[in-house]
Amino acid sequence: MHLWGYSMIHITLGSRRYVNPQEDQLGRNIVGFDPVMDDDALFHANRGCWVLGERAEKERFALLSHEGEVRMAIAIDKLVPVTGGRKAIEGRYLTPGDEVYDTYVGKATPVETTRNPITYFDAPHDARTCYCGCGELVTGGWFVIGHDQKALHARIAKIGSVREFIDWFDSTYDDKPKGE
Repeated sequence: MHLWGYSMIHITLGSRRYVNPQEDQLGRNIVGFDPVMDDDALFHANRGCWVLGERAEKERFALLSHEGEVRMAIAIDKLVPVTGGRKAIEGRYLTPGDEVYDTYVGKATPVETTRNPITYFDAPHDARTCYCGCGELVTGGWFVIGHDQKALHARIAKIGSVREFIDWFDSTYDDKPKGE
């Protein structure tokens, strides 16, 4: 199945360098690219900590490149905050047989080199079905326009009225920060 979308995250890596695991937000001891790294090491060394804005929240894939060649494709499950306003990628690296991997890994980067290691580019692999469950394809977000409200109101109706939903939510929601 060939899906067409708008953009994908592209991250340009430098050469491997050592970092202090006590100071690194993810406890890593190396970051960057080294040709002797296997996929697991490459993913864990480079899944964060990146300055990724709101736009990145809508993306499903990221590519890691070094010296003009795509070295890894990642399916993004979610972006998680780390200190300093940066984010780390939670997901999995893709392997041969996956369309995104086969299209990009081992080939020239799909973007021009810039000073910023984070860029976005038009990609044919970033469509998803609307999160409301209607089955329509969406690119650049989670919902077809207006379907977020449709999904919200369908869930309110399962509880009852808006007032009943608010009562249920207020009695159920734990507003304490996680870990307390």
